[in-house]
Amino acid sequence: MDEILEILADDARLGADEIAKLTGKSKAAVAKEIAGYEKDGTIVKYKTVINREGLTEADSFVMAVIEVGVMPQKDLGFDSIAERIYSFPEVKSCYLLSGTYDLLVLVEGQTMQTIADFVASKLSPLPHVRSTATHFLLKKYKEDGVVLKKTKSRKRLNIAY
Repeated sequence: MDEILEILADDARLGADEIAKLTGKSKAAVAKEIAGYEKDGTIVKYKTVINREGLTEADSFVMAVIEVGVMPQKDLGFDSIAERIYSFPEVKSCYLLSGTYDLLVLVEGQTMQTIADFVASKLSPLPHVRSTATHFLLKKYKEDGVVLKKTKSRKRLNIAY
């Protein structure tokens, strides 16, 4: 991968001037490359990783990973059904996989019930969806290469008999 892309993937807050210092390129050259990547769709979005564990309950939400088995459509394969699924606002990510199921879908909702309703009323009834298996995320330890909360070392008590 290009050096500028690697730097931005690690820390999207860095500006062209800081990236220029790291790469030895001019600020103008770096800015031009970044603009080109944005224009051609290589850079799609700049993202902030948020540790939601400390937020209030009003700001909280539930995440689930859904395994989806689908019947690919003739001449369209998996793309058409994947597009229908990722168009729902609840869907945050959608991936085509090899293995037991075809699509892996990451969804967010206010409660477990809202996600269950999404699966029952929107996802499962879609034509070509054969099966779903929903797994609720209980805790995030690491996201996008970032450890969200370091665990304190737990000192075990001595056991005496």
